Amino acid sequence: MHARAARPFLAGVLATVGLLCVAASALALHVDRLDPEETAQLQAVLERLDPLISSHKQSGTANLLTWEELYQPLTEEQRAFLDAVRALRGTDLGATSHYFGELSEPPDVVPVGPQEYLKEGQPILLDAQVLPREAMLAYEAMMEAMAHDLGKRLLVESGYRSPAYQLYLFLFYLPKHDHSIRETNRFVALPGHSEHGYPPRQAVDFINEEGINGEDNPEAFEALPEYQWLAHHAHEFGFVLSYPRDNPHNTAFEPWHWHFEQSDK
Repeated sequence: MHARAARPFLAGVLATVGLLCVAASALALHVDRLDPEETAQLQAVLERLDPLISSHKQSGTANLLTWEELYQPLTEEQRAFLDAVRALRGTDLGATSHYFGELSEPPDVVPVGPQEYLKEGQPILLDAQVLPREAMLAYEAMMEAMAHDLGKRLLVESGYRSPAYQLYLFLFYLPKHDHSIRETNRFVALPGHSEHGYPPRQAVDFINEEGINGEDNPEAFEALPEYQWLAHHAHEFGFVLSYPRDNPHNTAFEPWHWHFEQSDK
C-alpha cells in the first residue's frame, strides 16, 4: 500500500481503536461507589433530566418515556455515562435475577386511576400509572374481592415502566444508596432486568389507602391486613410475590412488589 493511501487507512484504524478505548473506559464504572468524577456526572445528568421528567409526570406519560426522549437533553459525555450504566448486567453486580431484555414494540397498556390516598386526612394524588390490559383486568378483579372481604383496596403506585424510565429511576436512586451501583441494584433493577418493563411477568408495586408502601419500612407493609390477604389470595388472580424474604436473587425483601403472570390462553 502506498504511503499516501495508507494515511487515511491508518487514521481510520486509530480512530476505531480510540473509540473502542473510550467505550472500554466508559464501561469501567466504579460499581461499589462512584468516584468523584462519576458522582459529578450523575448529578449533572439528573439536573439536565429534571425538567423533562417533571413535564412527563404532569402529562401522565413518565412511565412511557422513550430512549430518544431520555437522551435528547444530554451532552455526548452524559450520554456516554448513561450508556455505561445501561450496559451493566445484574450478574456483574452479584445479582441472580432474570435478564428479560427489552420489547421490540411498546406494549398495549391502559391507564390506572386516577388514584389518591389519604395522608393526615389530606388526599394525595398518585402519579399516573398504566398496566397491560390483561394485568389490569386481573388487578381490578382482585381488588373487588379484597374490598368485599376487608372493605379495603390497594392502589398501584407503580405499574408498567419503559426501559428508558427504568434507567432514569436507577440513576435517581443512586445518591440515596451512597452512589453505589451494586447496592442500588438490590432495590432498583437495571433496564431489561425489571419486571415492571416486562408485560409477560408484569410487576405492580402496591400502596395502601393510607399511603403505606413499605419502601422505608417493609415490615410496616407486611403487617397490613391487605398484605396478609394478598399472601392468601393473590395467586387466585395470577399474582405472585416477586421478592420474599431470603430470596435467591440478592434482592431486598419487597412485600409491596408482586407480579402478574399472563395466562397461556
